[in-house]
Amino acid sequence: MALELPASHRATGLVDVLDRVLDKGLVVAGDIKVSLAEVELLTIRIRLIVCSLDKAQEIGLDWWRYDRDLSPGAARDLAGGQEDLRAEIRRLNERVEALAAAGTRRTRRRK
Repeated sequence: MALELPASHRATGLVDVLDRVLDKGLVVAGDIKVSLAEVELLTIRIRLIVCSLDKAQEIGLDWWRYDRDLSPGAARDLAGGQEDLRAEIRRLNERVEALAAAGTRRTRRRK
């Protein structure tokens, strides 16, 4: 006969476990190596850290703050950068056209 806990007790237990994991952190680490005839062909290192943002910052794992793809203004900065590049391409195209026109005028004068 199996002993079952009431649903409310199981939920409270899960919340307690989750609270502890986020407070203290949980690290799962592992390596996967693929070898053929004792020659290592591939190594995959897997590291998983589960913790709260506060705990991550406390231990120095706040990389998301400096990742331009994850920062809040990343999309705005990217759009602004793209617009700057478009403007520079327009300026360069105008210069190329002006130089080509000047070259055509010189060729006509020589004839």
